[in-house]
Amino acid sequence: MPHVKELRDVKRVYLIGICGTAMASLAGMLQQRGYEVGGSDEHVYPPMSTYLESLGIPVLEGYTKQHLETFRPDLVIIGNAAANTNVEAAATVELDLPYTSMPEAIYELFIKGKHSLVVTGTHGKTTTTSLMAWLLEAAGRDPSMVVGGIPLNFNHNFKLGDGPEFVIEGDEYNTAFFDKGPKFAHYRANTLIVNNIEFDHADIYANLDAIIAAFRKAVQDVAPGDVIIANGDDANVVSLRNDARGRWFTFGLDRSRDIFATDIDYAPERTSFTAWWEGRQWFRFSSTLSGRHNVLNALANIAAARLRGVSAEDIQKGLETFKGIKRRMEVRGVERGVTVIDDFAHHPTAIATTLNGAKRRYPGQRIWALFEPRSISSARKEFERGYIDAFHEADRVIIGHVFHEERYKQRYGLDHMMSVPAILERLHADGVAVEQIDDVDAIAARVASEANEGDVILVMSSGAFDGVHEKILAKLKE
Repeated sequence: MPHVKELRDVKRVYLIGICGTAMASLAGMLQQRGYEVGGSDEHVYPPMSTYLESLGIPVLEGYTKQHLETFRPDLVIIGNAAANTNVEAAATVELDLPYTSMPEAIYELFIKGKHSLVVTGTHGKTTTTSLMAWLLEAAGRDPSMVVGGIPLNFNHNFKLGDGPEFVIEGDEYNTAFFDKGPKFAHYRANTLIVNNIEFDHADIYANLDAIIAAFRKAVQDVAPGDVIIANGDDANVVSLRNDARGRWFTFGLDRSRDIFATDIDYAPERTSFTAWWEGRQWFRFSSTLSGRHNVLNALANIAAARLRGVSAEDIQKGLETFKGIKRRMEVRGVERGVTVIDDFAHHPTAIATTLNGAKRRYPGQRIWALFEPRSISSARKEFERGYIDAFHEADRVIIGHVFHEERYKQRYGLDHMMSVPAILERLHADGVAVEQIDDVDAIAARVASEANEGDVILVMSSGAFDGVHEKILAKLKE
């Protein structure tokens, strides 16, 4: 990246892959700082497309060299979705335009000089990052933040504050075609939260060991005097203990952790627990979030907040006023007494914890799980058993079309792809009502015709699922 001093004359910034959640955040921050911002993407859909539209940032559909020639940027930021074969990425090089990656731009232009608080982990990053930012905001610390979703408390996926902390979601996905390291490596964490580590992102990581190696580097990079807040209940996270140079502080439900929770009360509208700090009973907290996994998310944030000097009373004020995130257990509508919820879950562990949280939020109500295997990783053969276990948490299950089926077969072969019929057969044998329906309109029709008042329809996908939420609500309304 050009040195910051070299950016004094930059006025027009163009983002390739602007509708990625972090890229959209960066676009908004650049605009707020006074840059003229534009960009391109393909297959755009809400919430990012409508979010950028609300900011007045133009999004050009598709990738062409003409977009760059027309916009005439002083700097191009290339998202990790753009391969070196991307027309605009290639044109950037051909036109000799200055370019950099999204993570490096965020660090150099916005994080540098602040306390970098980075939230990492296979699951729960968006919720944990959003809650962390809100705890600091509710305590009056005016943090900056970038999060891979839209927290309802802020109604933006970024914030530029005057306070000392910059809270950012640390994605383990690769940075750019010219930088294959993980994004979180660029944020130079002063406080690093490591929530959990599992195998994911099969398109860039060969196996679990490769992912652990990426997190190991992140832990090693935390300087002495800074802190790693680690999930002590996760064996893969604990395996990094000896790599830490910074302070190693653990959270979890086991009483040997530095901060742990007891007396957990899972009520429909809130979850309460007693937090213990370094062996001593400390404070009774109450959170708006449901499920065991969100107790762990809250503990990580509580530890980070206290270590940053926030009082227990101010932490509680943030926990009880947190509204959640779009596409994380987001209620999209209620028709005929049927509640339709959207969630980003797509990994077996995330599906299981999301269903568990839904059962606690809606006790005694019938839970439908609608799942679109959309990401490359979601079609992995080794996830088969995990899906079977996860869907036992639901009363009805509908599995949609495997989104990247042909692409996956070509890249990895049929033997390495999960078998939906095998999942159906096992769930049927265990008495779970399950079926596969490829057509989204047919899914909406099935749900509308068979859902009863009080049912909860939990839609889970890493993408748009072809707007099945709205189609279900429309069918119910009919």
